[in-house]
Amino acid sequence: MTGTRAIGLFFGRIIDAIVGALALSRVHPNVLTFIGLLINVWAAWLFGMGRFFNAGLVVIGAGLFDMVDGRVARETNQVTMFGGFFDSVLDRYSDLGLLVGLLVYYASINRNLYVVLTAVVMMGSVMISYTRARAENAIPRCKVGFLERPERIVLIIIGALFNRMAPVLWVIGVLSNITVIHRMIYTWQEANRLEEAQLRAVPQARGAGR
Repeated sequence: MTGTRAIGLFFGRIIDAIVGALALSRVHPNVLTFIGLLINVWAAWLFGMGRFFNAGLVVIGAGLFDMVDGRVARETNQVTMFGGFFDSVLDRYSDLGLLVGLLVYYASINRNLYVVLTAVVMMGSVMISYTRARAENAIPRCKVGFLERPERIVLIIIGALFNRMAPVLWVIGVLSNITVIHRMIYTWQEANRLEEAQLRAVPQARGAGR
């Protein structure tokens, strides 16, 4: 067994134990989701104060709630359509809240370039989610692209813990918008393919009706 595998199993067992305890406590999964949001608001405040290392630790704590709420819902048979919607909405508030904290910090030290960069990251983060949601009104699925939410959160944690937030923001700013463009191209290709399939099916249906 590799070291990475052993670490994965160790933390997996810890997560399983936490999920089991929360399932027994009968806490509603939506409550866990909301607690995760509150913890991220705390992290955003720490970012705004320039306390990046502490903020990174708090974001890790918030991520724990983000990992377990869905599993608790499945364990307790409380999976609902609204629960998935609620989780997605609060995830967006959490993501934007962290970035607002960074905006406040960079504005307070007059780093206008990084204020703009953080704003670009905010736009990219929102558009990644929006393009998928909008695309899936036209095509069955649109989950292409590298930089989804888990990757963005991991990058923010790395930037906070190792005091490398500026380069991390550049990476997220570039890759998030590349992901949006990728999803636009993919949706265009898939939509064209579906439309062409529908057009081919029409003459066949007419022929069969004769």
